[in-house]
Amino acid sequence: QVQLVESGGGLAQAGGSLRLSCAASGRTSSNFHMGWFRQGPGKEREFVAAITWTYGNIFYTNSVKGRFTISRDSAKNTVYLQMNSLKPEDTAVYYCAAAARPDGLGHPTTYDFWGQGTQVTVSS
Repeated sequence: QVQLVESGGGLAQAGGSLRLSCAASGRTSSNFHMGWFRQGPGKEREFVAAITWTYGNIFYTNSVKGRFTISRDSAKNTVYLQMNSLKPEDTAVYYCAAAARPDGLGHPTTYDFWGQGTQVTVSS
């Protein structure tokens, strides 16, 4: 089992910034590919960003490119999501997830473990 705990959510104004953290622990937690998803009110869970364990390849959904940055600190088993230039449409519960395989990291079904989520609210 891998345990994932997100933190760093909260309230921000449009144009502001937040940094989310996801601390992983458990079975070889540093060997997993990591992703961030979000789910807004009344919406399906959507992919935000992912980073692979092997080569550090990074992927973003188009709506966050140039504004969000995913990174990982393998020594701390922690993944970060730096969110800049926030918009009200970024309001959602943000989830961290871990995948054993690197294929299809844009799809939630690829992931084996999930955190409990952290709320991000962006006011206009």
